[in-house]
Amino acid sequence: MKPIHFLAAVVLSLSGNAFAAGGHEHGHEHKPLHGGVVSEVKDMDYELVATPETIQLHVRDHGKSVDVSKSNAKLTILVGTYKQEVELKPAGAQLEATGSFKLANSKIVALVSVPGKAQATVRFVLK
Repeated sequence: MKPIHFLAAVVLSLSGNAFAAGGHEHGHEHKPLHGGVVSEVKDMDYELVATPETIQLHVRDHGKSVDVSKSNAKLTILVGTYKQEVELKPAGAQLEATGSFKLANSKIVALVSVPGKAQATVRFVLK
């Protein structure tokens, strides 16, 4: 093999690795669209929008809204030793619950069931 061919082969093989290792590029961003906190699990984005009176969970698959009309979620809210469990039900384009919630400095674990998708465990941290 001529040196120039060898050099070309090395450069091409390294550039392929650079693109493959270039990160988590799959055509959608993980930015909040509703002012909440976004977490990704298996290419699904889960955006938690929480106030002391209402909790909403917006679900996107590869950047597109998911029909949640037959979905549900169970949240476990942890603040220190305090623990609260909340059921989210379909409410328009998102899953939602109303009530009284302690959210400051909380860790939230959501178990989300969407028909046709594997059940997902999603974690959020609220400050």
